Amino acid sequence: MLLFSLALILISLAVSNIMGDVNDVCVGSPGIPGAPGTHGLPGRDGRDGVKGDPGPPGPMGPPGGMPGLPGRDGLIGAPGVAGERGDKGEPGERGPPGLPAYMDEELQSTLHELRQQILQSMGVLSLQGSMLAVGEKIFSTNGKSVNFDAAQELCAQAGGHIAVPRNAEENEAIASIVKNRNTYAYLGLVEGPNPGDFHYLDGDPVNYTNWYTGEPRGQGRENCVEMYTDGKWNDKSCLQYRLVICEF
Repeated sequence: MLLFSLALILISLAVSNIMGDVNDVCVGSPGIPGAPGTHGLPGRDGRDGVKGDPGPPGPMGPPGGMPGLPGRDGLIGAPGVAGERGDKGEPGERGPPGLPAYMDEELQSTLHELRQQILQSMGVLSLQGSMLAVGEKIFSTNGKSVNFDAAQELCAQAGGHIAVPRNAEENEAIASIVKNRNTYAYLGLVEGPNPGDFHYLDGDPVNYTNWYTGEPRGQGRENCVEMYTDGKWNDKSCLQYRLVICEF
């Protein structure tokens, strides 16, 4: 009985080995390929790659092409060395003669202005006193006090005439001289035939006044005009001694 059991075990083992060998050797044939699948959706564009190095320049093309646009101007170069001085040229033809000096209006006008400036300067210097320039006028005084006729003669000898303001700026300038000297001064005004009607020494009517309140009130007895230290005017007798201020 024991032997019989052993025989069965051996037979089982032999059969198992045979079946294992059969499984290793027997391989089935491949099946029929299936149908291909559908395409998927397109993917997103990838990022741009790194820019590559420029390639070598190509060969020059044949002549006859269109010229390109001109380039921008370059920087200005340093100045070169000065060349040698050339020979003196031949003198040109002599021009027509100019006008005589007395017929040249521009020249005469210039000379007239120069004469006026020279006379003005000489007049101011002759007074040897203080001076003040306002606009085109120069006011000057030598500090002397005389009557009206003497003041008029003194200013005429210097090439001017008794100062008279034609506007507020000139009045203020003359007043500054009067105030600095702490005295009154004559102005270049005189009374006409009608009492209280004053005019300039050249006869022109007065276009600017700065009378003190209530003046003039001399009623023909005070034919000249004086300036107070505050710049106000007053009619006065021409025989009084007042500061001489000339204008040029």
